[in-house]
Amino acid sequence: MKFGVVVFPGSNCDHDMIYVLRDKLGQEVVELWHKNSDLQGVDAVVLPGGFSYGDYLRSGAIARYSPIMNSVVEFAKNGGYVFGICNGFQILCEADLLPGTLLHNLNQKFICRNTYIKAANHNNAFTRDVPDTAIRIPIAHGEGRYYADDETIAKIEQNDQVLFHYCDENGNISERANPNGSVKNIAGICNAERNVYGMMPHPERASDEELANKDGEYILQSFIDFVTGKIKN
Repeated sequence: MKFGVVVFPGSNCDHDMIYVLRDKLGQEVVELWHKNSDLQGVDAVVLPGGFSYGDYLRSGAIARYSPIMNSVVEFAKNGGYVFGICNGFQILCEADLLPGTLLHNLNQKFICRNTYIKAANHNNAFTRDVPDTAIRIPIAHGEGRYYADDETIAKIEQNDQVLFHYCDENGNISERANPNGSVKNIAGICNAERNVYGMMPHPERASDEELANKDGEYILQSFIDFVTGKIKN
């Protein structure tokens, strides 16, 4: 596969993602500068974590209007695969490519620590090959509390659009295991068409044996295998 990783002013996980996709998972990767509009024929676009434009106004609110986002939105609406991690998830919500929004953490503090998540289903590229058990993926955000109104939550649950729930190490989904106050412990979602994905935890920070954690590879490899199969077909 050929991945395009978008770089905004303030992105700080772009090279983490490039390193894992290219050096650990053997994929072709190109950098996409936010002021350009050419997606360079990629098979998938990645919006990485960080603090695009310093998180002024709201996280992702300014990045959503970067020139490249016009191309990303068109690419996604034509069925192209796009996924956003942390700040990338926030940008996708700001661009209306995913429903809901990300609010300040319930404790009003920046949280940076390992957490556990569990796949909500296996009906999408991100979770198809992820184990049913809890996996350990770090978070690092100040505005990671997923929120949507009751009608939207009911719809995305009915459509199996929830990707992951925050849980404890044994896979139990509870308020105590929710690090930021996200509604119903939601840690990631996809769109109804299942080609746009967003999650707050960072799988690219859990995909290297030197970090003593490779749980993130379950997610990224699942996505690669799924999309590669679609391309070949």
